[in-house]
Amino acid sequence: MEPRTEEQLSEIIRDAKSPLRIVGGGTRGMASEGEILSTRALTGITLYDPGALTLVALAGTPFSEIDAALKAENQRLPFEPMDCRRLLGTDGVPTIGGVVAANVSGPRRIQAGACRDSLIGVRFVDGMGNIIKNGGRVMKNVTGYDLVKLMAGSYGTLGVLTEVSFKVLPDVETSACLVINGLDHATAVRAMAQALGSPYEITGAAYIDGETLIRIEGFKNSVSYRAEKLRALLGVFGGVLIQDDHLAVQSRWHGIRDVMRFAGTTGNVWRISVKPTDAPELIGRLPVPEVAMDWGGGLIWALADPDVDIRAAMGETKGHATLVRGEGFARVHPESAGVAMLAKGIKAKFDPRGILNVGVMGA
Repeated sequence: MEPRTEEQLSEIIRDAKSPLRIVGGGTRGMASEGEILSTRALTGITLYDPGALTLVALAGTPFSEIDAALKAENQRLPFEPMDCRRLLGTDGVPTIGGVVAANVSGPRRIQAGACRDSLIGVRFVDGMGNIIKNGGRVMKNVTGYDLVKLMAGSYGTLGVLTEVSFKVLPDVETSACLVINGLDHATAVRAMAQALGSPYEITGAAYIDGETLIRIEGFKNSVSYRAEKLRALLGVFGGVLIQDDHLAVQSRWHGIRDVMRFAGTTGNVWRISVKPTDAPELIGRLPVPEVAMDWGGGLIWALADPDVDIRAAMGETKGHATLVRGEGFARVHPESAGVAMLAKGIKAKFDPRGILNVGVMGA
């Protein structure tokens, strides 16, 4: 089923007698029970006002189309959603609705926030076929319940997105990446914390293949100044190289964003969120051959054998682990009793028949 209008979508959901599997671009490799309901025909940018820093698009709009429209006006979305096709071995076309449904947020999250933090309005159809609007098309709209934040990261279990509204930002003129080689995990986290605690506006802090990477972006003179200040600040950790070729820096961070280090590998890929200061000790206990860190150590990507239970290995460490690629374990980290009760109540309000993306997020 592929409705072309919000009204058609509402009718399909209202008349549904069995579970529906909500699909956008089909790039994330997640499967649920039921007949496929695609949002691909709900496509197009419905409003773009560069002067007001506002963009509105239908949920099935390819992300590439939105990116191109923004670049034409030298603007961008504040966050930088990953393209997971290489990592997961999927095809299809990433859509803006899928980005919102999964709250996909890249390395710039440490500075600009997550996808949900840039989202200012949504339209969606709930599990009873009701068309619901929340938020607006301007940043000053703060009325009503904040369903905007609730829908971001709900993976289509509460409703099917039809339209999303974002605040956007001017694009950066250039970027630079500071590189420190040879640090262990604990020292790398300390170096990233030092950079993030500085006044030099860091937009990326990652560790991969033995390299600690710090990204800064902005106007050329500002980037040059901040890069030299950071080189001096981080000199206590060893030699600091500065990569200042903007295209090369972008390419490097696209690879970090898309977890290209684990693309084409075998084994399960886990995404672990923890407090950055807990990351080194946890990594030391994980029975895995390789890890990478993003968000200053707050996000760990781990490549593991199919029989390795990362959640069990976490022990008492606070955080959560999501199985991004692989089988043998539940995809989503089990919820605490209190959170599970709240989630069940919310699900009952928005999808009382339990037909939307059954089995995703335990729904």
